[in-house]
Amino acid sequence: MTKFLKKDQVVSKWYEIDASNAVVGRLASVVSKIIRGKNKTTYTPHMDDGDFVVVKNIELIKFTGKKFSNKKYYRHTGYPGGIKEVTPEKLSKTKPSEVLKLAVKRMLPGGVLGKKQLTKLKIYSGNEHPHSSQNPKIIELNKLNVKNTIRN
Repeated sequence: MTKFLKKDQVVSKWYEIDASNAVVGRLASVVSKIIRGKNKTTYTPHMDDGDFVVVKNIELIKFTGKKFSNKKYYRHTGYPGGIKEVTPEKLSKTKPSEVLKLAVKRMLPGGVLGKKQLTKLKIYSGNEHPHSSQNPKIIELNKLNVKNTIRN
């Protein structure tokens, strides 16, 4: 018989990831698993039992191939003919955290649950963040089975 968690049984932890020289997609997949709670044995698909993730040094994140200049993100203003596109190169100059946030958002479920889980992602430029009092556990991408180097 499958046991599901109740709201009062959920315990959230804090994790910290250094994004320097990490590939966007590989980092986003690790982050989305932690935010959803898929790294826990108590994973419940219809509940928010994930953990908080603090990502630092977001300005040092990398893309493989020519995606940095060729990939396009689309959005619509709501007006006729109002489709807008932006490349990661332009987006990272104005909002460097938005690149990772979009990648993680697209790996989470759509709807209310996904929006609630996305609030557990905290992204910061530089090495400092205001969540050090939560004592986040540091996750090193090098030690995971994830390649974080750029292929030539």
